[in-house]
Amino acid sequence: MSAIVKALQPIIEPIVQEHHCYLVDMEYVKEGPNWFLRVYADKEGGIDLDDCAAISEDVSVALDQLSEDPFPDAYYLEVSSPGAERPLKDEAAIEGAVGEYVHFAYYVPQHGESFHEGTLLRVEADAYILKVNLKGRIKELAIDKNAVSHARLAIKF
Repeated sequence: MSAIVKALQPIIEPIVQEHHCYLVDMEYVKEGPNWFLRVYADKEGGIDLDDCAAISEDVSVALDQLSEDPFPDAYYLEVSSPGAERPLKDEAAIEGAVGEYVHFAYYVPQHGESFHEGTLLRVEADAYILKVNLKGRIKELAIDKNAVSHARLAIKF
């Protein structure tokens, strides 16, 4: 997490919550010549365009009122949903995805693979339990929590 995101999260998160949403993630990134502050928010039942517009307006006002500008360069503010394949960035997000179809990528192979996609059945002390389809056979796999490099929701085809 960048220093700018760390500094802005305590300002932006309450604004998102005022709109009956929750903050999923934030990022401050450079794409080509432009900088972007991206705020990903969601709510029960899904966030809509009106929610994003209202949050964007309030965040913009709050950032304009800061006594010290935390941004070294001009930037674009974007507020959006986290998307269908949103990242699961922490243990709480992964626990919240029980019953969902997920993608786990690994630092070191698990069960002979560099990643798996399947339904997250449960979270145990040291492992995530996935139900996966391996060459037409349905299996439950225990995935070592420390081996997971990246987790996100996935779309089942």
